[in-house]
Amino acid sequence: MTPVKVLLVDDSLFMRNSLKKILSVPEIQIIDTASNGKEGVEKNLALNPDVILLDIEMPVMNGLDALKEIMSTNPTAVLMFSTLTQDGAEATVKSLSLGALDFIPKKSSYFDVSSAKEELIKKIVELGSNKFLKANLKAKFARTVRTVEPIKQPTVAKPPPVAPNYQTTRKRPNPTDIKVVCIGISTGGPAALQEVIPRIPENLPVPILIVQHMPPLFTESLAKRLNQSSQITVVEAKDGEQLQAGTAYIAKGGVQMKITNKHTISLTTEPANELFKPSVNVMMDSVVNVYRDKAVGIIMTGMGNDGKIGLGKLAEVGGYVIAQKPDTCVVAGMPGSVIEAKIAHEIQPLNNIAGTICSLVQLLPV
Repeated sequence: MTPVKVLLVDDSLFMRNSLKKILSVPEIQIIDTASNGKEGVEKNLALNPDVILLDIEMPVMNGLDALKEIMSTNPTAVLMFSTLTQDGAEATVKSLSLGALDFIPKKSSYFDVSSAKEELIKKIVELGSNKFLKANLKAKFARTVRTVEPIKQPTVAKPPPVAPNYQTTRKRPNPTDIKVVCIGISTGGPAALQEVIPRIPENLPVPILIVQHMPPLFTESLAKRLNQSSQITVVEAKDGEQLQAGTAYIAKGGVQMKITNKHTISLTTEPANELFKPSVNVMMDSVVNVYRDKAVGIIMTGMGNDGKIGLGKLAEVGGYVIAQKPDTCVVAGMPGSVIEAKIAHEIQPLNNIAGTICSLVQLLPV
């Protein structure tokens, strides 16, 4: 394969040199580096990289301001470096709403940086090899610089009903039979959720459960940011919380979210050997046990195949499974694995997901 062209933007010479060492692999070509955001914006225009690694805290022009310029002048796949602090989490989640596609926690030593080598290389290669990504970013960001903070928008119109786009002969369930909607999502998720959750009306008659692969602190910031721009209530899930209609619960980073027979949330460290914390499969296992065929599972953009086993179980007991259309994903691994396994009952592009949810639970089947 052609190497993914990467531009490194970080004010730390140590960090730039460390990254050049750990990214010295055949799949990746470091085409240049920049020591501040302004220089990064200029080199993005001159060199047209496939992926940019962008620090947040830099002199001359910080990462958030640089990101806005990048997305308005030459939209490019951006991975942010984020410090594992509350302020770092809030800035990172903000960057994800401005166009960044994912982030890597920033470490303080070469040993710590190299420990993330496998994850970093995998994310760079996945983003850089997505042939639809550049065009999708240009269509979304090139015309408008997003400089305004999201605010509560109670007047957002309900999305129009969306007709089924069936993958199988299975028909949509009766709206009154659906008791919960579950979403599994990872790389590219925060921006995708920003296009879905704020478009759902406040009278949604069921709860939404969301597993977004993120560390602790970041899920809380994501929930707060989505809540600011949504009609429904969006919260980070709390242990023992009773599920309520019209509320979206984002699984807390670092632990698993399960649903109990009393329709409450249980946050747990079990199973201990699970790769993702939170995990879509773990959430779906509990949902299948409690709701059986009364659940809808939606798998969206993300790397890997988390969710395939859990959604397979949901389909087996009569639940309904929807996959995001791969060419509208930042990374199509998660929905692609469900589609390939013939688990998905229908496939919808990102801009149809909100309307599909509304059609399923509020309107008669189209």
